[in-house]
Amino acid sequence: MSEPPAYLTTRELASLLRLKERRVYELVARGEIPCVRATGKLLFPRLEVERWLEGERSLAVPVDVLAGSHDPLLEWALRESGSGIASFFDGSRDGLARMKARRAAAAGLHLFDAGSGEWNLAALREALGEAPVVLVEWAWRQRGLLVAPGNPLAIRGIRDLRGRRVLPRQPGSGAGLLFAELLRMEGLAEEELELAAAPARTETELAEAIAAGKADAGLGLACTARPPGLGFVPLLRERFDLAVFRRAFFEPPLQALFGFARSETFAARAAELGGYDIRDLGRVRYNGP
Repeated sequence: MSEPPAYLTTRELASLLRLKERRVYELVARGEIPCVRATGKLLFPRLEVERWLEGERSLAVPVDVLAGSHDPLLEWALRESGSGIASFFDGSRDGLARMKARRAAAAGLHLFDAGSGEWNLAALREALGEAPVVLVEWAWRQRGLLVAPGNPLAIRGIRDLRGRRVLPRQPGSGAGLLFAELLRMEGLAEEELELAAAPARTETELAEAIAAGKADAGLGLACTARPPGLGFVPLLRERFDLAVFRRAFFEPPLQALFGFARSETFAARAAELGGYDIRDLGRVRYNGP
């Protein structure tokens, strides 16, 4: 018996999937199905198509649920876009776990990999392997230390947190993991800080707690310092991405969100909040198998 062909033509793939050829061309145009071009002709690698089919069969995710890390601009856009997407913000690692369990279609991430110096990709691959996901840039954000108005304790960096009351973030959150890395780089141990017992679970909650005097400082976003008039000590820029199951990306909820994110209303809100760079919003950083 002869071996099956390594590559399928458009007609052969349409027959395999029981679709019209026009529908196959639509899948190609949307980047949903693996293909190559040879001398102007579309060809579909059989093994990659089989993996794609397996991924499509196992997807079964709620296309209107977004998990992962909290971002104030994203939270606002979910509401204002009319996307109908429900959010569950409990940290980047939690978001990836929910995607792996097929309980969310997307997750907000800001996980730094010290080995590669890259944001989010290593964590995504570790958690979801060869799943049919894309990593789409949302924004670059200014991150630093939120402190009391006027910075009365003269906190200028991580080293100045020794002996201070610091409000941490929940385990598995991108901010919590980043803070641990910043402490390590400065040679500080958590025991040298006075950590609050209950962590802040969102960026807004962190800012509100510091404004209420419950802590001297916390690792937060520039955009959350402005409303309560907090001081802000800039430390770094971080990239906030959305990991999205590829098929869910083309469904109405996420299309509504990204469509709104291209509007002048959205750009004005990002400028009003401050601390955001949205020039490359929507750029695909990774497109899984």
